[in-house]
Amino acid sequence: MITNIFFDFDGVLCESVQVKTEAFRQLYLPYGKEISDAVVAYHQAHGGVSRYDKIRYYHKTLLHTKITDADLQKWSHRFSELVMAGVIAAPEVPGTTSFLEEHEHQYTYWVITATPTNEIKAILQEKGWDTYFAGVFGSPEKKGHWVRYILDNQKLDPAHTVFIGDALADKKAADDNSVSFILRNTPDNKVLFSGYNGKSINDLSQLKSVLNSL
Repeated sequence: MITNIFFDFDGVLCESVQVKTEAFRQLYLPYGKEISDAVVAYHQAHGGVSRYDKIRYYHKTLLHTKITDADLQKWSHRFSELVMAGVIAAPEVPGTTSFLEEHEHQYTYWVITATPTNEIKAILQEKGWDTYFAGVFGSPEKKGHWVRYILDNQKLDPAHTVFIGDALADKKAADDNSVSFILRNTPDNKVLFSGYNGKSINDLSQLKSVLNSL
């Protein structure tokens, strides 16, 4: 029986994936459309990877320059400025608030995301969801690190735990820690998960019935 749920945020609780995509496009558009298009393509193929890792990759591979830690923080801050208001304003994935409210006494909820921890905490507070979660964990640490950390720190049984995600990084974090995985289907991940035959949902209104089937 599932008692613990790890949620990704963008594309799972909130329809905010496109906000992040457009922010990356705008961030690199001064370098030309070819570069910004390549940035977007990589971003879409590597959902669930932190902005820090992506920005390092873009500079090294596309701009052919090494980025310092100080400049990485500046670029990350500029990205945050582009996305914060948009993510807060983005609609919830259908069924999110209803599920969180109706089942908060049956399950313990956690957020594991590639968004920086301080930023995702502020977003959850603005959306009125912060009180539902036992813990909120983001970058720069990777998702697999946080799955293992929570399992160990809270002495959770992986067999009673599930990760709800929409990216390959989410599935890897679950698989590497023997945690069940449920895919949230979106147009953005249809190709990436074309060979996936595990449990999936279209939105959170379907989550309870899928959890009951595990």
